[in-house]
Parts: sequence; structure tokens; C-alpha cells
Amino acid sequence: MWTCPRCERKFKTQNQSHSCEKKDIGELFLDKSDELVLAFDEIMSRVMEWQPSSVGAAKHAVVFTNKKAWLIIKPMTKELDVKFYYPERLESDMLKKVAPFGKKFAHHIRIKSEFEIDSEVMQLLRLGYDYAMEE
Repeated sequence: MWTCPRCERKFKTQNQSHSCEKKDIGELFLDKSDELVLAFDEIMSRVMEWQPSSVGAAKHAVVFTNKKAWLIIKPMTKELDVKFYYPERLESDMLKKVAPFGKKFAHHIRIKSEFEIDSEVMQLLRLGYDYAMEE
């Protein structure tokens, strides 16, 4: 793992190209509802139990990394866009969108409150975490 000396985000490849901007996670939640903040905190507290894991803020999203970036959470106006990657298209009512992304698929879950983060959501996220650990 390589840590960018400017933005302190972690990457799989040394000197990996990225949008380098030093940002605090809290800045991404300015003017967001308490429900979104609590939902993000719930996801973060659960996925950070899976090790190795690190978290950092990008320009518009929070990026979780193990061997590589595996989870990207973008705070939107009324919901969180929770994106993870998997080598095949998964089927679940929880998935708002699934799109090809190179040789894998980007899976999007939309979360409005901490009460939507159930065992199915966590199982889907765990698939993304485990997949990134395999690559």
C-alpha cells in the first residue's frame, strides 16, 4: 500500500494517479441531515471491524480501502450512494443500480437512514470487501 504524502489516502499502487485534495470526512457532511450522518457512522463502524481497512476523504466521497479501494460512499442531498465492486452482477432488491466497470461491476445501494442498514446490506458490502482482498 502506498500513502499519498499530500492527501494521506492509501492506494494499491505507488504514485497512483488520483484527485489529490486534502479533505476531512466531516466536510463532506456539512449541510447534510442527521439521518445521513448517522447512516454513514453506522456503515463506517461496521466495515471498519473488517481488517485490514482504512478510510479517507476524496473530493466528493469517502473511500474505504483494504488492498485497494473497495467502497465509495458519496453523501448526496437526501441519501448516501454506497458503491462497491464485484466481479459479477449481483441481484438484490437493495441494489439501486449495477453498471459494468472494466472487468467488474459497480453496485450501488442508496441509504437514507441508519435503519436501512440491515444484514442484507452488510452481506453485500462484505462481498465487495472480500473481492477487493482477493485481487
